[in-house]
Amino acid sequence: MSLYLLIPFFFFVLAFVIRMPIGLGMILGSIAYFLAKGMSISSLVNTICYGLINAYILLAIPLFIFTANVMNSSEVTDKVFDFARSIIGRVHGATAYVNILASLIFAGMTGSAVADASGLGVLEIKQMKKEGYDMPFSCAITASTAVVGPIFPPSIPFVIYAMISGASVGKLFMGGIVPAIILCVVMGLYTYFISRKRNYPIGEKVKFKDFIKTTIKAIPALLTPVILLVGIYSGIITPTEAAAVAACYALLIGILVYRTLSFASFLKVLVNTIRTTGVIFLIIAGAYGFSFIIASEQVSHSVVDAISGIIKTPWQFLLVVNILFLILGSLVDVNVSELVFLPIIMPLVQFYKIDLVHFGVMICLNMMIGLLTPPFGMLLFITAGIGKIPLKDVIKETVPFILMQLIALFIITYVPDTVLLMSRLVK
Repeated sequence: MSLYLLIPFFFFVLAFVIRMPIGLGMILGSIAYFLAKGMSISSLVNTICYGLINAYILLAIPLFIFTANVMNSSEVTDKVFDFARSIIGRVHGATAYVNILASLIFAGMTGSAVADASGLGVLEIKQMKKEGYDMPFSCAITASTAVVGPIFPPSIPFVIYAMISGASVGKLFMGGIVPAIILCVVMGLYTYFISRKRNYPIGEKVKFKDFIKTTIKAIPALLTPVILLVGIYSGIITPTEAAAVAACYALLIGILVYRTLSFASFLKVLVNTIRTTGVIFLIIAGAYGFSFIIASEQVSHSVVDAISGIIKTPWQFLLVVNILFLILGSLVDVNVSELVFLPIIMPLVQFYKIDLVHFGVMICLNMMIGLLTPPFGMLLFITAGIGKIPLKDVIKETVPFILMQLIALFIITYVPDTVLLMSRLVK
């Protein structure tokens, strides 16, 4: 490795300091590196364009973003929330449990933590406030349950990881099912404890006819994950094609079934999709430049030589990686962590003979927990804004949920079958 390697990372850090878009900072850093080494900028342009054009799997990203925006604009969240309430029934802290279950269901439609917190979260926090729950707790559980979004299929982070690692998207999707359920269980255990301790409200008894009514209304939305998983598992469609199917299906139920998606809302969905996609793809473009630099400077080889001489066993490596990415997750965006730092350590994953699907689900959960940890903690900012309360109050109530999620992360890390049991069903 040469000192020229410091140039792109200088621009990477500078982007954080002056609040420049990270993707733009990465591209400028790559340009500066090429100029300093006397290389043609056209080589960088070719690298970025070739990567974006030939990564067919990247088409799934804007399609899943579009699906999430349509679901949020079509009032699907109301149907999901009512269905979850009808299942939970009369228990202490019923709406808190509804929050967990609704996030798991909604995860099967959007695959986005931000979409969960900003869409379904508004309804959840409003209802919990109405029932007399503490607002900091309401915001904290809403932010924490949103973490399930990218773990349960479909998942945008899984798509990006598959692009980086070469792992099967279908296997990653299936591998995330059990970990998502484990997450919900551990958060449910804490919810049980705190609901009893604080004597949170008991849920309303739901009549059987009302349960049937809410279930029928929710069925079109509940079919989304079923269509995706059956389509992928059966081999009828690829994960990228599944994203297109999900997008079309979301439009279908929004316009024809629920009739809640107006033309104005549709235009807003398109604008939000374009804006979000632009941000992500700018980072991806910058990451291709960084990847070229990392490869030419043989950074991965140096890292493998250094780490393999210190860390002797796979379980030690997984522990170090988890600590490293928990720290990174609290400082940078998930997409940046995946696209910049994962390519550096992927050769180590192969060196220690760790299953790519198991590692992908583990690292994705790790980075999602980062969305709950300051100073980045995007989910904390979203829910605190919805609840209109100080951020510090939300952080305090979120700590126990983070601890429970770390327990889930430990289980998933050291019991690979929690991931591989379902992924083995996909050829």
